Amino acid sequence: MNVEPYLFFDGRCEEALDFYREKLGAEISMMMRYSESPEPCDPNMVPPGWENKVMHATFRIGNSNVMAADGKCEGQPKFDGFSLSLTVPDTKTADRMFAALADGGEVQMPLTKTFFSPSFGIVADRFGVSWMVYVKQ
Repeated sequence: MNVEPYLFFDGRCEEALDFYREKLGAEISMMMRYSESPEPCDPNMVPPGWENKVMHATFRIGNSNVMAADGKCEGQPKFDGFSLSLTVPDTKTADRMFAALADGGEVQMPLTKTFFSPSFGIVADRFGVSWMVYVKQ
């Protein structure tokens, strides 16, 4: 059994995928646009103009899969009540990944030494996704 996050970027999915590819080295393993659906999309569910929006994508960061889509395409993604935890091997990598995620985002807790990690911090990226960057002791 696996639990994998599914993120809805409200019309900014392709932009988010490009960002994670550039900043975190994410690998896109699958991406399907509404226009590529093997079955016709219900016009009540998929309004005109959504043809090139992302219907479904899967990407990999390290050993983890994350799924994503455009969702409602209103341009205001909302990610409340959770964080993605990014475990990295050392403080140098933590510094680099934290800075990359903070590019256009908001630092919620700067990287710092804690009782459980030599480097831990929380940042919301430019899409509003909260990340806990963590070096395992």
